[in-house]
Amino acid sequence: MALRSFTQPMQLPMRVWDAPTRLFHWAIVLLIVFSYVSVQANWMELHLLSGYTVLTLLLFRIVWGFVGSETSRFARFLRSPLAGMRHLAEFTRRAPDTEVGHNAAGGWMVLLMLLLLAAQIGTGLFSNDDGATEGPLAKHVPKDLSDRLSGLHGILFWVLLGTIAVHVGVVVLYAVVKKQNLVRPMLTGKKRLPAATPAPRMASSLLALAILAASALVVWAVATRA
Repeated sequence: MALRSFTQPMQLPMRVWDAPTRLFHWAIVLLIVFSYVSVQANWMELHLLSGYTVLTLLLFRIVWGFVGSETSRFARFLRSPLAGMRHLAEFTRRAPDTEVGHNAAGGWMVLLMLLLLAAQIGTGLFSNDDGATEGPLAKHVPKDLSDRLSGLHGILFWVLLGTIAVHVGVVVLYAVVKKQNLVRPMLTGKKRLPAATPAPRMASSLLALAILAASALVVWAVATRA
């Protein structure tokens, strides 16, 4: 047993997720919940505000996926579909978590949820409730098209919720089957990795704030001048 412990690689805490990426992740969780509650309570003005906030964060995340921290970049975490299949094929094999960012399968799940968020918000911009509330772009399309997009907006929400449920279920399975805690790093930003692991490059928080401000300005223009 002593020899076994001696030959195990030393693990050290390493920062793998920047604050902007983590804040985006948890803010989207809260906003999805609030969006559902606001519709059920008929708080449509607040529902629109929630949608604008999600759109702001989504625009930020897309740009951050190209210029942000190394682990947040699409080019880093989107590997080939074959790599994702290989990763899933080894799911039941218990092994230490040595992934610096998203694993090969998790990266595709992130892309899927971003695309669903984009579709959800995109349809919402053209939606109407046959009452006093409509998306800022609804007046630019025929009423029958706006009605169809409104129906699709409702359907996509449940598709998004189903995808999130699968995501949460997989995270739980990782904890139970592989003994890997994927939630803690998204809370703290840090993960224990072999000492020889190169630390990922982190982008400036000031750059993140500038991108967020630009995204908010774009959404404001859409919401007020469409």
